[in-house]
Amino acid sequence: MSAWLFIARPLPGTVGETRRVAHLFPEPTTPDTITAYCGAAFGPHQLELLDTVGGMPCEACLARSPRP
Repeated sequence: MSAWLFIARPLPGTVGETRRVAHLFPEPTTPDTITAYCGAAFGPHQLELLDTVGGMPCEACLARSPRP
């Protein structure tokens, strides 16, 4: 069984520009809050979904994400 992952980063203005890293997320279980593998939590309308891998990655998300 494989897990669904998605990549998103905070929208401009929600965090400082240097903190707009690409986070890895498991498939969300609740629509209210989405929590990345690093533990960063975001509410509705705070993220932009990335359709390709790009931008500066969140190193903590990479370290904690599931391996193939």
